Amino acid sequence: MSATEDILVRIEAALDTSRPYLLDDGGNVEIVELDDEMTLKIRLIGSCGTCPQSYMTFKSGIETVILQQVPEVKKIIPVNFFPEHDTF
Repeated sequence: MSATEDILVRIEAALDTSRPYLLDDGGNVEIVELDDEMTLKIRLIGSCGTCPQSYMTFKSGIETVILQQVPEVKKIIPVNFFPEHDTF
């Protein structure tokens, strides 16, 4: 397993801690890309992709757990937020 594959497995494990809450609300989260600079792009899907609270779900849940559990990740960018939240 390459270093990138190991990081992706660890990111998925971190996301799995948030998934039960997302699934309860009819949503989920998926990895879009992890680039060479360790910037992770994710997408909230299902009802979470259009929920007005998705920014808070991202900031206080998903982003926090990934950065704590996978410190190699330097930045996380959600690719489908409302325009007022596209800059981080």
